[in-house]
Amino acid sequence: MAILVTGGLGYIGSHTVVELLNNGFEVVIVDDLSHSEKFILKNIEEITGKKPVFYPFDLKRKELLTQVFDAHPIDGCINFAAYKAVGESQERPVDYYENNLFSLINILQEFKTRNISNFIFSSSCTVYGQADKMPIDEDTPLKMPESVYGKTKQMGEEILKDFAKAHKRKISLLRYFNPIGAHPSAKIGELPIGVPNNLVPYVMQTAAGVREKLNIWGNDYDTEDGTPIRDYIYVVDVAKAHVAALQKLMNDPSEEGVIDIYNLGTGKGSSVLEVVKAFEAANNVEIPYQICNRREGDITIAYANVDKAQKELNWKSETSLEESLRTVWEWQKYLNSRNF
Repeated sequence: MAILVTGGLGYIGSHTVVELLNNGFEVVIVDDLSHSEKFILKNIEEITGKKPVFYPFDLKRKELLTQVFDAHPIDGCINFAAYKAVGESQERPVDYYENNLFSLINILQEFKTRNISNFIFSSSCTVYGQADKMPIDEDTPLKMPESVYGKTKQMGEEILKDFAKAHKRKISLLRYFNPIGAHPSAKIGELPIGVPNNLVPYVMQTAAGVREKLNIWGNDYDTEDGTPIRDYIYVVDVAKAHVAALQKLMNDPSEEGVIDIYNLGTGKGSSVLEVVKAFEAANNVEIPYQICNRREGDITIAYANVDKAQKELNWKSETSLEESLRTVWEWQKYLNSRNF
């Protein structure tokens, strides 16, 4: 079975490609390399012993996407093709709406034309906004996200719900909390281009001396230590959830539209300062940091209720925060060895 993985050389995409290949799927990657690097393709092959098909182009170019579907018998798609930086999305809203939504619509046009089902959408806990209670389950009312990035994810979900209903397709919406870490081989991991927008890669680069100090965006939040709380989940655990969700869709006998929605997290929140201390303890390094003003679009607290994914996908997070952060440092050492 051939699975199209868009953004498949990116952070979560590359780890999911590894898990798909290890589970016997054929993989076709489309990635424009705007937030990834070509060497990741070679490293995926080294990890799995299998080479996925790769197309280096922009999904907004519909005529090129059509060529991929003409060339391969696609049985499903996992869509990671999106810009994802909260802060950047506030500065470049039109770019985010164009990239994150037009690419999705182009894929769905091919699915409609060719009568393909089994679509997994890389969504985000940002669709909940600042939830009124914790933990957040899948029935938590959605609020208008504070960031443009979050809005594109919420809009993407609505597009897919309408598509599933109108065309009787099977779709899974996976709402990630905060994926972190790197593959145990240290050959793939998060590779921020330019200044990192997410906490853990910034911590990693600060530990490596690439950045002078870690900027902590606010210490006046209503939390125990004043810094925001998130649910940090190991990226390989997230990747495995995609395979489980795909297998569930493919085995679903329903001929009606199916929308599965799952939170992917650990069920536990950690503050920014707790993550910094855990990284220091896991890797025996010191992280210099400074407190800055709050960043627009950030919320105070978010962590998941993951009971539904455990029950319906037989999946759960298995990796501790400390172990996840240890793999981050091994990945940074690998990048150092490449002079990257």
